Amino acid sequence: MGKLTYDSHITAHFDDRVLAHLQLVVGAKLRRGESFYFSWTVEPDLGGGRSSIWMHPAIPMSYNYVENVSTTYNREWVEALSESANSAIGLQLVPEPAPSEAVPTGPQSRQRARR
Repeated sequence: MGKLTYDSHITAHFDDRVLAHLQLVVGAKLRRGESFYFSWTVEPDLGGGRSSIWMHPAIPMSYNYVENVSTTYNREWVEALSESANSAIGLQLVPEPAPSEAVPTGPQSRQRARR
């Protein structure tokens, strides 16, 4: 389980794969200076319920991953998460769709791309 830390005191735990996809979507929105809500369901063993935060470019955040491995991104999932983030209710975690085309990232994929 990776960890998203927001404003130094709010933490949320997500699977590393989920966290990597969230980082892409959140980073794209914040790079454009866009603020938005991000809501998620809290696992029962972590207290249960639902959390929601207002994401703003001026508020510091960090992504901490358990695994030291690059992930392969699911383009359809990134698009679905982005669509959610652009809605009036903000970013919501949606189930990962079956990928039609995976996009590898990380040092190994950059080396392959140069060949």
